[in-house]
Amino acid sequence: MNIILKKVIENAEDGYADFSYKLIPTIERDSILGLRAPMARKIAKEYANTGDGEEFLSSLPHKYHDENMVHAFMLGYKKKDGLKRLVTFLDYVDNWAVCDSLASSVKSVFSDKEKMLPYISEWLGSGVTYKVRFGLVCLLNYYVTENYASLVLELAGRVRSEEYYVNMANAWLVSVCLAKEYEKSISIIENCRLDAWTHNKAIQKALESFRISKEKKDYLRSLKRK
Repeated sequence: MNIILKKVIENAEDGYADFSYKLIPTIERDSILGLRAPMARKIAKEYANTGDGEEFLSSLPHKYHDENMVHAFMLGYKKKDGLKRLVTFLDYVDNWAVCDSLASSVKSVFSDKEKMLPYISEWLGSGVTYKVRFGLVCLLNYYVTENYASLVLELAGRVRSEEYYVNMANAWLVSVCLAKEYEKSISIIENCRLDAWTHNKAIQKALESFRISKEKKDYLRSLKRK
């Protein structure tokens, strides 16, 4: 048994596994051991640049969700081949928790934003649920800025999916655009460039933001679709 899996098992909590399954119902309960994210991150940091870590990263697919979480965090600590390792691992991402943890971990890969845009476009057009979601969450994490807001909204407006976890991520992305770059973002709502569900969910989430004024929130409410 790899030392990292041994560490995962030693630190897992069965009660937390039950809680996690309620949040991630798209995977089998038996695949969840119950490792909390802070501990997964600690294990990832400890072993990322070791021989054991290299062996672990090469042992795809992993049996347990918790191993995938450690893998996602570990990629954030790797010093070499970050993009190559990311692309390889994306084929094994099968739920929102691993997807979003991975997106938040790989900051160094996105240090060159221009270089990563073709990859994001490819993921968004892949039709693979968690690749599309990964692209959207990376846009949210790294591109919602004055310089990139218009491009982000153009990409968001192209996404069409029947998948809840894709549409929720897209709504989340657009709501953050509205909160941070309202003037550049409002047209995606005014021009109904999203499907109706995502449109209304984006408005709902924007209404929760403290960054948007009451007047703008009242206007957003008027743009809800039936």
